[in-house]
Amino acid sequence: MAGFIEVLRSGAWLTRERMRLVAWLLLAFSLAAVVFVVATSDGLNDRFGRPLGTDYSNVYAAGSYVLDGEASAPFDPPRQFARERAIFGPATQFYGWHYPPFFLGLAALLATIPYWLSLLVWQGATLVLYLLSIRAIASTTDVSSIDWLPLALAFPAVIVCLGQGHNGFLTAALFAAALTQLDRRPLLAGLLIGLIAYKPQFGLLWPLALAASGRWRAFAAAATTVAVLAGLVTLAFGAEVWSAFLASTKFTRLVVLEHGDTGWYKIQSVFSWVRMWGGSIDLAYAVQGVVTLAGAAAVTWLWRGKVAFPLKAAALLIGTVLVTPYSLDYDLMLLAPAIAYLAADGIERGFAPWQKTTLAMLWIVPLLARSVPQATLIPLAVPIMLLAFVFLLRRAIYELGISRIWQFAPRSLK
Repeated sequence: MAGFIEVLRSGAWLTRERMRLVAWLLLAFSLAAVVFVVATSDGLNDRFGRPLGTDYSNVYAAGSYVLDGEASAPFDPPRQFARERAIFGPATQFYGWHYPPFFLGLAALLATIPYWLSLLVWQGATLVLYLLSIRAIASTTDVSSIDWLPLALAFPAVIVCLGQGHNGFLTAALFAAALTQLDRRPLLAGLLIGLIAYKPQFGLLWPLALAASGRWRAFAAAATTVAVLAGLVTLAFGAEVWSAFLASTKFTRLVVLEHGDTGWYKIQSVFSWVRMWGGSIDLAYAVQGVVTLAGAAAVTWLWRGKVAFPLKAAALLIGTVLVTPYSLDYDLMLLAPAIAYLAADGIERGFAPWQKTTLAMLWIVPLLARSVPQATLIPLAVPIMLLAFVFLLRRAIYELGISRIWQFAPRSLK
């Protein structure tokens, strides 16, 4: 047993050959699954009568309303449901539109072409953006393309996004690109951060990180981007679209989040964990509040300190998923750039104890994040993310402690 624990602690079991083998096996499975789903569909719905890309159907339906001059309609659940059934058939289940008005323009653009082509363009373009952002992180080390590319493509959250037609690729790309450009092109980084407003629940930690590190140009660029987007949306769709959005948040909060009609096993948050185990709404908010405050404080402390940037970036990425009560399994795409940063840092400066094993758990957990809690009520993603976050903080504390001791060491030791 001691030998087994030591192997996990050192990460000696995680060889490049094993990583390549697992990556290629998962890639083959994912490709086969995609081909099967498409081949057995009618071009609009799969063999079970669900829209191809499932959740992407709400984006296409919302965009069709915008093209009809009814930009507020997607925020009315009955009307959105009626449009989805009109497009995909009367047996279609409800796929809610929970985005702010920022996303309406892009949805309208995507709705100008046939659904199958729209889905292909959306998934293909955002997947490429995601891969380019991971390459930018990997290029900071000697990791070769044969290492990072299969691992990035085979990351299980990728097949989750492909199956659900969701926006995880875009979210991960915006975060990763902003982080890689933060020091070299702060205005561009701020622009990219501002675009994340289309998923506002993921914007909590960015202002804290930017302010704590004194990156005021990026902060101002992000704030300006959001303000400009809000102005353009108001000019394009009218002020009433904002009141419609605010009214719709009650449905999202009550039905989707608090009462779990989406399914507790799908939502990857501490809030959902408490509710899945029978905790009250108040208790769930209280526990989530503790995690949110702790995560915000930890990220602020890290970004103020002189720890390595990859640790700061990974903490921001993992913390972003942890501090919100509303994140689903496709949002675990944010773990991909976090893993890339930590792996690049480990290759550059050495891996800490347990780090390789923790990274392996972070990489594989999206494959099981929905199915295991659905079958057993045992959550996997949140505990693993919490564990990774604690290990990350531990390494930062250790490095800061070593640097302070070194600062006051006698010159003869330096």
